[in-house]
Amino acid sequence: MAEVASFIITFRETLEAALIVGIILAYLSRTGETRYNNFIYLGVAAGIIGSVLAAIIFNYVAGGFEGVAEEIFEGTVMLIGAVLITFMILWMMNQKHLSRKIELKVKDEIQDGRKFGLFLLVFFSVLREGVETVLFLGAASFAGDSSYSLAGSLGGVAAAIALGYVIFSGMKTIDLKKVFMITGTLLVLFAAGLVAHGVHELQEAGVLPIYIEHLWDVNPPQNPDGTYPSLHDNGSVGSLAKGLFGYNGNPSLLEVVSYLAYIVLLVAVYIRYYKNE
Repeated sequence: MAEVASFIITFRETLEAALIVGIILAYLSRTGETRYNNFIYLGVAAGIIGSVLAAIIFNYVAGGFEGVAEEIFEGTVMLIGAVLITFMILWMMNQKHLSRKIELKVKDEIQDGRKFGLFLLVFFSVLREGVETVLFLGAASFAGDSSYSLAGSLGGVAAAIALGYVIFSGMKTIDLKKVFMITGTLLVLFAAGLVAHGVHELQEAGVLPIYIEHLWDVNPPQNPDGTYPSLHDNGSVGSLAKGLFGYNGNPSLLEVVSYLAYIVLLVAVYIRYYKNE
């Protein structure tokens, strides 16, 4: 589970940052302003360093809670992660002219001689994606009861950078709309799972009411040797579905309602958006 979830998260976030940086570098190359490239590279490096610092701070803070405080913290992080994922998806859906907007911004910075402005543009773009990645990976680890996967995370970063290179080198035309639609759909399901898991944690902490503790219970009995069957939400298949899509073999009523409400809301937004395309 950790590998797949980490891959999807870092791939999506890195791809967005790579597209922004790629658009800027392509514009500078096309207009003969490559002397500003170093400021772009410095912005990328600074953004990465800032993201690493954010990860260190997050892990430090997360490790300082115990008991009820830990449940409240984890539940809150998962709900915030779901909200940010939602805004990220909606933001990308409305960026029909992303390239043009970025190019106009870069043009203004160059005309006014604001080299530092170019640096800040790239720095905050990379830092934003990096901080979101830290938060999403943290939320994913809470939801899946496991730490994030370094291999999956690095794989997602490498795949996104490779795709960005292919796009901007002109090696192949990629339908980014389809790429973002597929990853966006996966992230919607992932975010719905975060909402349900966040509600569960806040119920455990006593912040939210339970009403009906187990609306159903389809978890297979634990094996005699103490291991879990594959379809148990702690088993090999169940834990994958749990981390990616919010599967729970014995959810509460409020978990199910929050999960379905989120899905219905996002589906309605998708339908309205594509009807207006």
